[in-house]
Amino acid sequence: MIKSAIVLGSAVFCAVLAGTGILSLGEHADKADSVQVASYSAPETVAVSTTASQGHVTAIPKSANGHFYATAVVNAKAVRFLVDTGASMIALTPADARRLGFTDLVYDAEVSTANGKTAVARITLSSVTVGQSTVRNVEGVVVKEGLSDSLLGMSYLGKLSRMEVTQSSLILHP
Repeated sequence: MIKSAIVLGSAVFCAVLAGTGILSLGEHADKADSVQVASYSAPETVAVSTTASQGHVTAIPKSANGHFYATAVVNAKAVRFLVDTGASMIALTPADARRLGFTDLVYDAEVSTANGKTAVARITLSSVTVGQSTVRNVEGVVVKEGLSDSLLGMSYLGKLSRMEVTQSSLILHP
């Protein structure tokens, strides 16, 4: 119990330090990337890596609105996601897809969402990294309309060895 409290306390402490690092990353991104990152309306939350007795884990603190937001490195660029275990795969907004270099998309599939049916373009992401957890060749979609935040879905989360939800964080095990 004490070991868990120490790990969680370290994760919270590291969250503050990681937030500073993520902000520095944004300053070094090109101007279009900086504008896009700054335009997010949800509270800023970052993934924090920490070392536990069983190896490396990533703790994502719960935001004030009760959701988990993670900044991931996707194809070498930072993307902010809402973690969504109800999403079958990673779903990108058109703006995030453009930032990642996906252009000339073909919206040839339709999916059912909480907001109804919508058109999507299928994509494959070379790599997606949240903290210590990297997954390669991840299936995803670009949602043509109606998505306010990109979603970190099960095409990424399902390839992790384990996930845990606590009252204050989501813990990812690579």
